[in-house]
Amino acid sequence: MNTNIGILFTNLGPYHLSRIEACVKYFQKCKMNIIAIELAQLQKEYPWEAKREDYNFPIFSIVQNTVLEKINFFHLLFKVNYGLTKINPDVVVISGYSEPGMLFALLWSIFHNRPTILLSPSKEDDKSRKWWKEKLKVFIVQKYTSALVGGKAHKEYLIKLGIPEKGIFLGYNVVGNNIFHPDNICHLTNPLTKPYFFAINRFVTKKNLTLLIDAYAEYHKIKGDLSWNLVLSGDGKLRPQIEKQIDTLNLNNFIHLPGFLQQDELLPYFAHANCFVHASIQEQWGLVVNEAMAAGLPVIVSNRCGCFDDLVMEGINGFGFYPQDQQALTQLMLKMSSEEVDLIAMGKASLQHIQKYSPDYFAQGLMQAVEYSLA
Repeated sequence: MNTNIGILFTNLGPYHLSRIEACVKYFQKCKMNIIAIELAQLQKEYPWEAKREDYNFPIFSIVQNTVLEKINFFHLLFKVNYGLTKINPDVVVISGYSEPGMLFALLWSIFHNRPTILLSPSKEDDKSRKWWKEKLKVFIVQKYTSALVGGKAHKEYLIKLGIPEKGIFLGYNVVGNNIFHPDNICHLTNPLTKPYFFAINRFVTKKNLTLLIDAYAEYHKIKGDLSWNLVLSGDGKLRPQIEKQIDTLNLNNFIHLPGFLQQDELLPYFAHANCFVHASIQEQWGLVVNEAMAAGLPVIVSNRCGCFDDLVMEGINGFGFYPQDQQALTQLMLKMSSEEVDLIAMGKASLQHIQKYSPDYFAQGLMQAVEYSLA
């Protein structure tokens, strides 16, 4: 009899679908069935429009036709209980521990005596920690049987929260690398006529866009007509403030705001960018860095991003910087757009290094976590 593994995400976007697709293929070898589950089809924070018809596995949406943020607390509790009881997975893989729907799934699993695997993106320095919240978190996290995380910092944090080191596995933070491969996107039309730095963010404070724009302004002042442009893809509550800042600096012709773009709309920008920049003050991982590396781009990444230690090889595929050091970021922009570095070699190094961080890596890590939880 096959073992059914239910994988629960908040909302299934392109990242999640690529991971689940790899799991479906990988787990079949061991006579295990993967069941893709999402709390809701729609989410305001991440309004993905993933092409689900491209994937040949069923998706179970616990709540349909309602934006996740608008779902009543008790209605969600009822729907999670009803949905998981109907699916009846033998193992429940749960993305995170703070979302109410995920906590309900954990409670269901405990009540039905099912092993649970935590998919955790958190590291200790993501934000300031309050002792009483950490105590509560320890109580919750220790209810999980095993865990899958992105990298070293994430593993260390879960060990501190009480999950045994032998029960924590790597491979969580991956994207569908092949989608972004230079050979698959190089034919796309260049959206700009000049070289450019590329960044993708929600327009919120922790993404540090104000500093990025100021750093670019100083870069542009030094470089003049030879300066690259800057593309800031994304949207959010800070957009009016960002637009005003760009206008005040008289950079409207050099900084471009194409808005929130779906994955296929991002591909032309990845295909022709000269360098990717991620300047976050705090970041659990930074999957956009995976995407940029999969597209063969050199990267400039804040050393406060969770992916920094695992993905950025200083001077080989890019550089890191302290996210409050505006001058350092300006200098790295100048360095990247000069002849001091071999951008082609850096891009190749990115492409080679990111191959390890593939959906297959996720599937292998999850299999280890499943086997541990069933032992």
